[in-house]
Amino acid sequence: MDLAPLLDASPAIRLHAFSALAALALGTVQLVAPKGTLPHRTFGWLWSGLMATVAISSFWINQMRWIGPFGPIHLLSLYVLWALPLALHRARRGDIPRHAAGMTGLFYGGLVLAGLFTFWPGRIMHQVLFGG
Repeated sequence: MDLAPLLDASPAIRLHAFSALAALALGTVQLVAPKGTLPHRTFGWLWSGLMATVAISSFWINQMRWIGPFGPIHLLSLYVLWALPLALHRARRGDIPRHAAGMTGLFYGGLVLAGLFTFWPGRIMHQVLFGG
């Protein structure tokens, strides 16, 4: 494991990657910790901020271009920026089952599944984990 490719990357990539790693760790805690408590709500807001940072910072990462500077991952970022406030709104309305489903979907789809694609050969996280 060599962090040099990540540490040498652009500020947008570093912000994106470290926010995603923090969201992955905090999201894992959120999934197993008791729900509805003050810590759950506090960490939930923090996790939401991290997820928004991950999504927004992706628009400055343009290695996989399909349409202008944008690639398919940017569709996922748009989805996260739509689904995240919706899931938060559902919690505030008391619709906890749909809030939980939305947040769980964002964790697994918007973070875990998308994160697996960062290990594709030629990408920075592949270099970090497996070397050149």
